[in-house]
Amino acid sequence: MSGSATDQQASLSVALKQRAIAEGFNPVGIARLPGSPRLQLRTEALERWLNQGHQADMNWMAAPRRRDASLLLEGAKSLLAVGLNYHVKAKSEPNALRVARYGWGRDYHRVIDQRLRRIGRWLSTQRPECRWRACVDSAPLLDKAWAEEAGLGWIGKHSNLIHPQRGSWMLIGHLLMTEPLQPDSPSRTLCGRCTACIDACPTEAIREPFVVDARRCIAFHTIENRNQKLPEAIEKALGPWVAGCDICQDVCPWNHRNLPDSDDPEMQPRPWLLNLSRDDVKTWTDSDWNQHLKGSALRRIKPWMWRRNAAATQPDPTTTL
Repeated sequence: MSGSATDQQASLSVALKQRAIAEGFNPVGIARLPGSPRLQLRTEALERWLNQGHQADMNWMAAPRRRDASLLLEGAKSLLAVGLNYHVKAKSEPNALRVARYGWGRDYHRVIDQRLRRIGRWLSTQRPECRWRACVDSAPLLDKAWAEEAGLGWIGKHSNLIHPQRGSWMLIGHLLMTEPLQPDSPSRTLCGRCTACIDACPTEAIREPFVVDARRCIAFHTIENRNQKLPEAIEKALGPWVAGCDICQDVCPWNHRNLPDSDDPEMQPRPWLLNLSRDDVKTWTDSDWNQHLKGSALRRIKPWMWRRNAAATQPDPTTTL
C-alpha cells in the first residue's frame, strides 16, 4: 500500500472517530475484520456457552451470523465501535424497587442507532462508494468482543465491558463498513484475581470467570422469562430487583472510582423509575404501563411481567445506587 493511501486511511480514521465523539460517544475505536486471534477465541467461547445451554431460551444467540461479522455486511473491512456512558448522578430512592440503570433513560437501541446512522451518512459524504451498517446489541454480532477488539475496554468476569476510566456503565454500538481503516490496539484484560462479581451474585449465575448462565440470572428472568411464575430460586434471591439486575456491576472495583456522570439528555432517568413501589406496579393499568414505558428499552417487560416480578420482590430500604 502506498504511503498516500496509508495516510488517507489514518486521516479518515481520525475524522470518523472525531465525528463519533461529536455524537456523544466516548470511548470510540476501530477494528479490522476478521479481527485478532483473540476474537476467534471469543467466538469459540460463544460456541461452548451455547453448547452448555447457558442461553436459556434466547435462541437468537445461536444465529450463525453472530460468528462472522462479515456476514452482516458483504465486503466489510472495518468496524467503528462506540461507547455511550449511562452513569448518571441520580439515585434510586431508598425504599424503591430497583431497576437496572441501562433502562433509566430513552431506549438506547434507538439512541445509538440514530447516532450511528448519522455517522454513516457523514461517512458516505467522504467515501460515496463505501457501504455501511449500524449495529446495536439487537444485531447478531459479538458486540462486546468487537468492542474489546477496538480498544473500548475488556470483557470482565461478569461478561460486561469495562473501561479503565468509565467502568462498565457503558452501552455499545458498532458501524460496520466496507472502507479499510486504521485499527486501534485491542484492550488488555485487567480483572486480575478479583472475583467480586462472582462472589456477589445471589444466584451463582456466574458459573466461572466470563461465563454467565442465563438460567440462573435475575436479569434474564425479570426481562426475558415469559412464564407466569418465576423459578423458586430466583424469587428467593430477587431482593428489590423488579427489572434487570446491576449487582455484579455495583460491586465491581472499576465502578468504585470517580466515574464521569453523563449529562446526555437521553440518558437521564424517568423519575418514576427511581421511586417505583409495589403499589404502583400493582395498581397501574396496562394503559398506564404503555404510557410510562413509551420510548423505553424496558417496554420489553410486559405489564403482567412487572406485576409478577414485583410480587416476588423484597425491597431493601438500605440500598441505593
